[in-house]
Amino acid sequence: MLHVAPELCFINRFEALENLDYITADIESPLAKVKMDIHEIPFEDNSFDILFCNHVLEHVDDDLKAMREMYRVLKSGGWAILQIPWFHPIPDVTLEDPSITDPKERDRIFGQDDHVRLYGKDYPERLAKAGFKVVEERLVMEMDRDEVERYALPDDEIIYRAEK
Repeated sequence: MLHVAPELCFINRFEALENLDYITADIESPLAKVKMDIHEIPFEDNSFDILFCNHVLEHVDDDLKAMREMYRVLKSGGWAILQIPWFHPIPDVTLEDPSITDPKERDRIFGQDDHVRLYGKDYPERLAKAGFKVVEERLVMEMDRDEVERYALPDDEIIYRAEK
């Protein structure tokens, strides 16, 4: 499993799994074992069964190139969770404008001062354009209401599982 931009809350849990070869990677995080740019992943084709990447693609210059790289390093039959933030109302089409460089303007347009795009409802099509078969998981919508509230989960978020 390749975990890009590893979150501290997951690292010990994944490392404790004896049946999982777990690699963390990031361009700058001190939590990552491998330093890498997601635009040029330094692993061979078909290296990983699983790829986990949360809230990274809205920060990178070329998200489609990064998605293609993730597709390249996944094994056939492998899958990825590539979460992105959703800001309501969700636009129909992803908004990108590289000419917007002012942090205050980025915050206003993209929802955060270090974001370079605001994803729209076309996100699954963007994943498919990179080669993935996209499966919509509506897990939160199928959970017991009390559990959703207990864990403060967004009650309408779709998780897109990207498969190779």
